[in-house]
Amino acid sequence: MADHLEASVTLPSDPASVSAARAYVVGTLAEWGLPADTEVSDSIRLIISELATNAVQHTFGQSPTFTVDIALDRDEHLHIGVTDSHPRFPRRLPAAVQQDNGRGLVIIRWLTAECGGRLRIRPTREGGKTISIELPWTVPARPVTAAGQQEP
Repeated sequence: MADHLEASVTLPSDPASVSAARAYVVGTLAEWGLPADTEVSDSIRLIISELATNAVQHTFGQSPTFTVDIALDRDEHLHIGVTDSHPRFPRRLPAAVQQDNGRGLVIIRWLTAECGGRLRIRPTREGGKTISIELPWTVPARPVTAAGQQEP
């Protein structure tokens, strides 16, 4: 595989874009060798769902679009970032028992840590923010056949 792969998509800040972002990321990672039916892929699917949902719900119409960037460096580190143009950073909310929302960043942090990664939030030059995760790239080995060859 190449030393560095990148992909990016910009979507409207609309609820329908959450599933589009999820499909884009999962499809791109499958092209890069990560099967869609693994635990890591499931975790990434949930992380991108939460990040995209936050970009749509919490920008209050001040960010007409959001961008999802994916990068794979030397088959070692996967970077996924979601950028919007709203200036406010996410706030940690108290975990209320009957709270209907506000737990997205907690879920993202937990899943990222469970996968051995880290989360960063940083401002953009344009006044918005990027929430990014870095995960170790752990593509499962393909099963080996009785003849000693890897299955496709």
